[in-house]
Amino acid sequence: MTITLTAFDRSPDGGMGLARDTRVRWALEEAGLDYQVRPVSSAQMKEPAHLALHPFGQIPTYEEGDLALFESGAIIFHIAAHSKSLLPQDAKARARAITWMFAALNTVEPPILELVTARFQEGDKPWSKERIPLIKDRICHRADQLSSYLGQSEWLDGAFSAGDLVMVSVLLRLRPSGILDEFAHLAAYVARGEERPAYKRAFAAQWAFNNRSAPSKPDQ
Repeated sequence: MTITLTAFDRSPDGGMGLARDTRVRWALEEAGLDYQVRPVSSAQMKEPAHLALHPFGQIPTYEEGDLALFESGAIIFHIAAHSKSLLPQDAKARARAITWMFAALNTVEPPILELVTARFQEGDKPWSKERIPLIKDRICHRADQLSSYLGQSEWLDGAFSAGDLVMVSVLLRLRPSGILDEFAHLAAYVARGEERPAYKRAFAAQWAFNNRSAPSKPDQ
């Protein structure tokens, strides 16, 4: 069955891979699955057809036959559960990889998203200048904890897994703020993720999709 993924018609980041469809594309590439992308505009995301797929009017959504999913973490878990390349066969290692997926989305990502909101949607508020340093402190606390755990290990728990895929995708959102560069182990960890052939294919695909009239894509 054909897999169909929805993505922004034009991503707010201009195709730099920060929108959540990129992490799903990456999972599909790691799993070796073919897929097609259906673009949706901001207006279309509010229409009944899209809301039937994603009740909150966001992207991405995933369709495969009569199966429709939303939320990037749930989609990646579905892909990984049917792929030997994204979740270990050993039951305990598999459980740990799934734990890291949840940790990335529930513990590491929330303050990062809060910073994005504070900077770009609330930056004109009178309390913004006081709030942003507090958010950055929370991010750095989590980053320091994660960096201490990771150390110089290549991946979070032995071989690369869906846990690493989601964690790297989350940490990539820190790059524009410069915070990622303050944590050498994490910066190197993210760079390893970006060097994976599947990530490069996913990035190139979403860059081309978002810049259909652009002459070229940036070096990776």
